[in-house]
Amino acid sequence: MSAVLDHHDHAHDDHHAPSGWQRWVYATNHKDIGTLYLLFAFTMLMVGGVLALMIRAELFQPGLQLMQPEFFNQLTTMHGLIMVFGAIMPAFVGFANWMIPLQIGAADMAFARMNNFSFWLMIPAGLMLVGSFFMPGGAPAAGWTLYAPLTLQMGPSMDAGIFAMHILGASSIMGSINIIVTILNMRAPGMTLMKMPMFCWTWLITAYLLIAVMPVLAGAITMTLTDRHFGTSFFNPAGGGDPVMYQHIFWFFGHPEVYIMILPAFGIISQVVPAFARKKLFGYASMVYATSSIAILSFIVWAHHMFTTGMPVTGQLFFMYATMLIAVPTAVKIFNWIATMWQGSMTFETPMLFAVGFIFVFTIGGFTGLMPAVAPIDIQLQDTYYIVAHFHYVLVAGSLFAMFSGFYYWMPKWTGVMYSETRGRLHFWWSIIAFNVTFFPMHFLGLAGMPRRYADYPMQFADFNAIASVGGFFFGFAQVYFFFFIVLPAMRGKGEKATQKPWEAAEGLEWEVPSPAPFHTFETPPKLDITATKVIG
Repeated sequence: MSAVLDHHDHAHDDHHAPSGWQRWVYATNHKDIGTLYLLFAFTMLMVGGVLALMIRAELFQPGLQLMQPEFFNQLTTMHGLIMVFGAIMPAFVGFANWMIPLQIGAADMAFARMNNFSFWLMIPAGLMLVGSFFMPGGAPAAGWTLYAPLTLQMGPSMDAGIFAMHILGASSIMGSINIIVTILNMRAPGMTLMKMPMFCWTWLITAYLLIAVMPVLAGAITMTLTDRHFGTSFFNPAGGGDPVMYQHIFWFFGHPEVYIMILPAFGIISQVVPAFARKKLFGYASMVYATSSIAILSFIVWAHHMFTTGMPVTGQLFFMYATMLIAVPTAVKIFNWIATMWQGSMTFETPMLFAVGFIFVFTIGGFTGLMPAVAPIDIQLQDTYYIVAHFHYVLVAGSLFAMFSGFYYWMPKWTGVMYSETRGRLHFWWSIIAFNVTFFPMHFLGLAGMPRRYADYPMQFADFNAIASVGGFFFGFAQVYFFFFIVLPAMRGKGEKATQKPWEAAEGLEWEVPSPAPFHTFETPPKLDITATKVIG
């Protein structure tokens, strides 16, 4: 499918753009809001990263080195909350804001003012989360899952954390409504659902997931709040409550949440791989069905997080088989990406490096997730560093690497300049090596029985912890390098000028507009020539 665009002169577009601080505070343009989301997410990534490096510094050697266990637990809790709700999710919303209108030929998002509101809600929520460190008693220290009864015993920062989560949830729900309405109602004439780019499909499904599960989290933390202050006993055993009920409610949100953080990544990889393999995506329809299957199945696997809570064997069997079943559509995706690359005319520019790195390391994360799916094995692995290693392979090497791939792929369209290929490749190799040095040893620590969220450990775990800590610092510095040597020059417009279509085989409406994309694009919807087929290579 190619597009016949009514090419009008885009040069006059930019004088509509407001300037100065008002452009950003009152932003209703999807590109500006996308940029704001991405900058906010990167800021929170750096904050969460500093907390992670403090954790790794403490764990560099056995014994208490730098901090007391209470503060260590505050760091692990806030690192998780900030990375999940402040970095990964807002970054994908940033990608959605930038790319969905461009990819479907829409002038903007459906609800431009609500889009502005949903972004600015994140700022007070982020400040409240980070500011909880400075409240009496310090930040929440109950773990990022906020399990009762620990949450019932925390200081006032717990209330601030709950309030921040409510605000972030409201922002996510508004963003999701916006994305769904935009995709369903504002596609260019001729673009049927099954002709949409995969990134739009994955975000459409993700948005439905968000609307389904964010209220569940809101319910769980509201019950925690009323237990703390209003005399209820939902999770307080002293009043007849059940702490395990909290786990059920939380993980009914928490497992779809895992897919909320990875489905948009699948969408990005499904855009990048065909462009650099110079082939059409293998099995487009099966990719759509696999994504939908993952979303549906994600609602029936939540209790695999709870095999050690005293579940009946029948329940263990159900959740064990359901968890293994969800591996099938995920494997379909990986098969399709590899089939797309098979006999393709591949080149390995930075976006493709990150995409291939994603497929390799995410596959490891997927396999390590199959083992704790087996209930008897999970009893050994539960709450050890094996689990920490597994979900960092999925979320760092998964979500984060896919974002880097998408950033390098679309950055010329966003900024109008090309990044330095040498610097991009250095960022990739530095990141993937440091990542594996950090997290691969944690599998062995977990198999040997080292529990997570402990500030101290016996001598036999010392070597692997030292290696992981060194790797963690190298990985952190790689992202600082990325910001100063790739992001900042691009934001300043320094670099070789990007052409309208810097990747010869890239497909999609976003490559039909100039680079950088004008402030207003597609004021008249593009006409899609559905009969034309594009020959690549």
